[in-house]
Amino acid sequence: MKIVVTGGAGFIGGNFIYYLLEHRPEDEIVCYDALSYAGNLETLAAAMKNPKFKFVKGDITNRTAVNTLFAVEKPDVIVNFAAESHVDRSIEQPDLFLRTNIMGTGVLLDACRQYGIGRYHQVSTDEVYGDLPLDRPDLFFTETTNLHTSSPYSASKASADLLVQAYHRTYDLPVTISRCSNNYGPYHFPEKLIPLMIVNALEDKKLPVYGAGANVRDWLYVEDHCAAILQILEKGRVGEVYNVGGHNERTNISVVRTILQELGKPESLIEYVADRKGHDRRYAIDPTKMQEELGWAPATSFADGIRRTVEWYRTHEAWWRHIINGEYQNYYERMYGHRAKLEYARI
Repeated sequence: MKIVVTGGAGFIGGNFIYYLLEHRPEDEIVCYDALSYAGNLETLAAAMKNPKFKFVKGDITNRTAVNTLFAVEKPDVIVNFAAESHVDRSIEQPDLFLRTNIMGTGVLLDACRQYGIGRYHQVSTDEVYGDLPLDRPDLFFTETTNLHTSSPYSASKASADLLVQAYHRTYDLPVTISRCSNNYGPYHFPEKLIPLMIVNALEDKKLPVYGAGANVRDWLYVEDHCAAILQILEKGRVGEVYNVGGHNERTNISVVRTILQELGKPESLIEYVADRKGHDRRYAIDPTKMQEELGWAPATSFADGIRRTVEWYRTHEAWWRHIINGEYQNYYERMYGHRAKLEYARI
């Protein structure tokens, strides 16, 4: 089987590619990524050595490029991670999120219709549900919770989900959708909470925390998310939405303090800053459907996962330093550009 992973040079997509190479060694894996600011080809350096893996540079909003990808590769499965995903950036530049997250998804779906596909899987987020009150720990997001978005980012992801469901109903396209809680782990771009706090703490810089740090998130180790997606591809029912959560709820400030403890750094590094506009209060997913239908459950506790994550950043300093100084953006041309330019030369 051939699986195309869009957005595979990003955090979760990159981890998913490594998970597939380990657990589905008989499959061919193609990464299709535009290498925008958060796409880092250095993340896939080890995968490049595997003969079952191929990288193709391209934008999901480019219809001609996507159609060429389908015509040449003839994929059996599409797993779409490609998305602009940072809430703060969506507040500053919402049009980019609408273009990539909605229009790009539409381009992929049209290609699936034209060329045929065994399964299209849309990787979504729990943020499409909005937020939950801090004083109601008994409430959780389920697959039937109404969509109620809070930012241009979450609105664009909810729109993409609705488009995927519409293509299933209108064109009978074989689709599935997963909505996941906050991920953490290796290769996480250091603008998000956990990697930013780790990197800043390693450099003895201030750790900026929004408001009082009371916002609550449900944290899931990225490898557990990868396992869930593969389970959906193998056993999930076509047309269904599956919530993927870890039952690891933590306030932001408690996560920051845990990181400082792991690194032996003082809490004096914490700096409280003005809160984000429309900052969601609490996310919490009920993964019962995943557990009962597909037999999936997270295997990694937060204590173990955060320890492994901190250690990874401690021992992979070159990876995150290249991001901080911008060198990662030159890696593609330096190491792989000449080959990718010839990829579809005969088309």
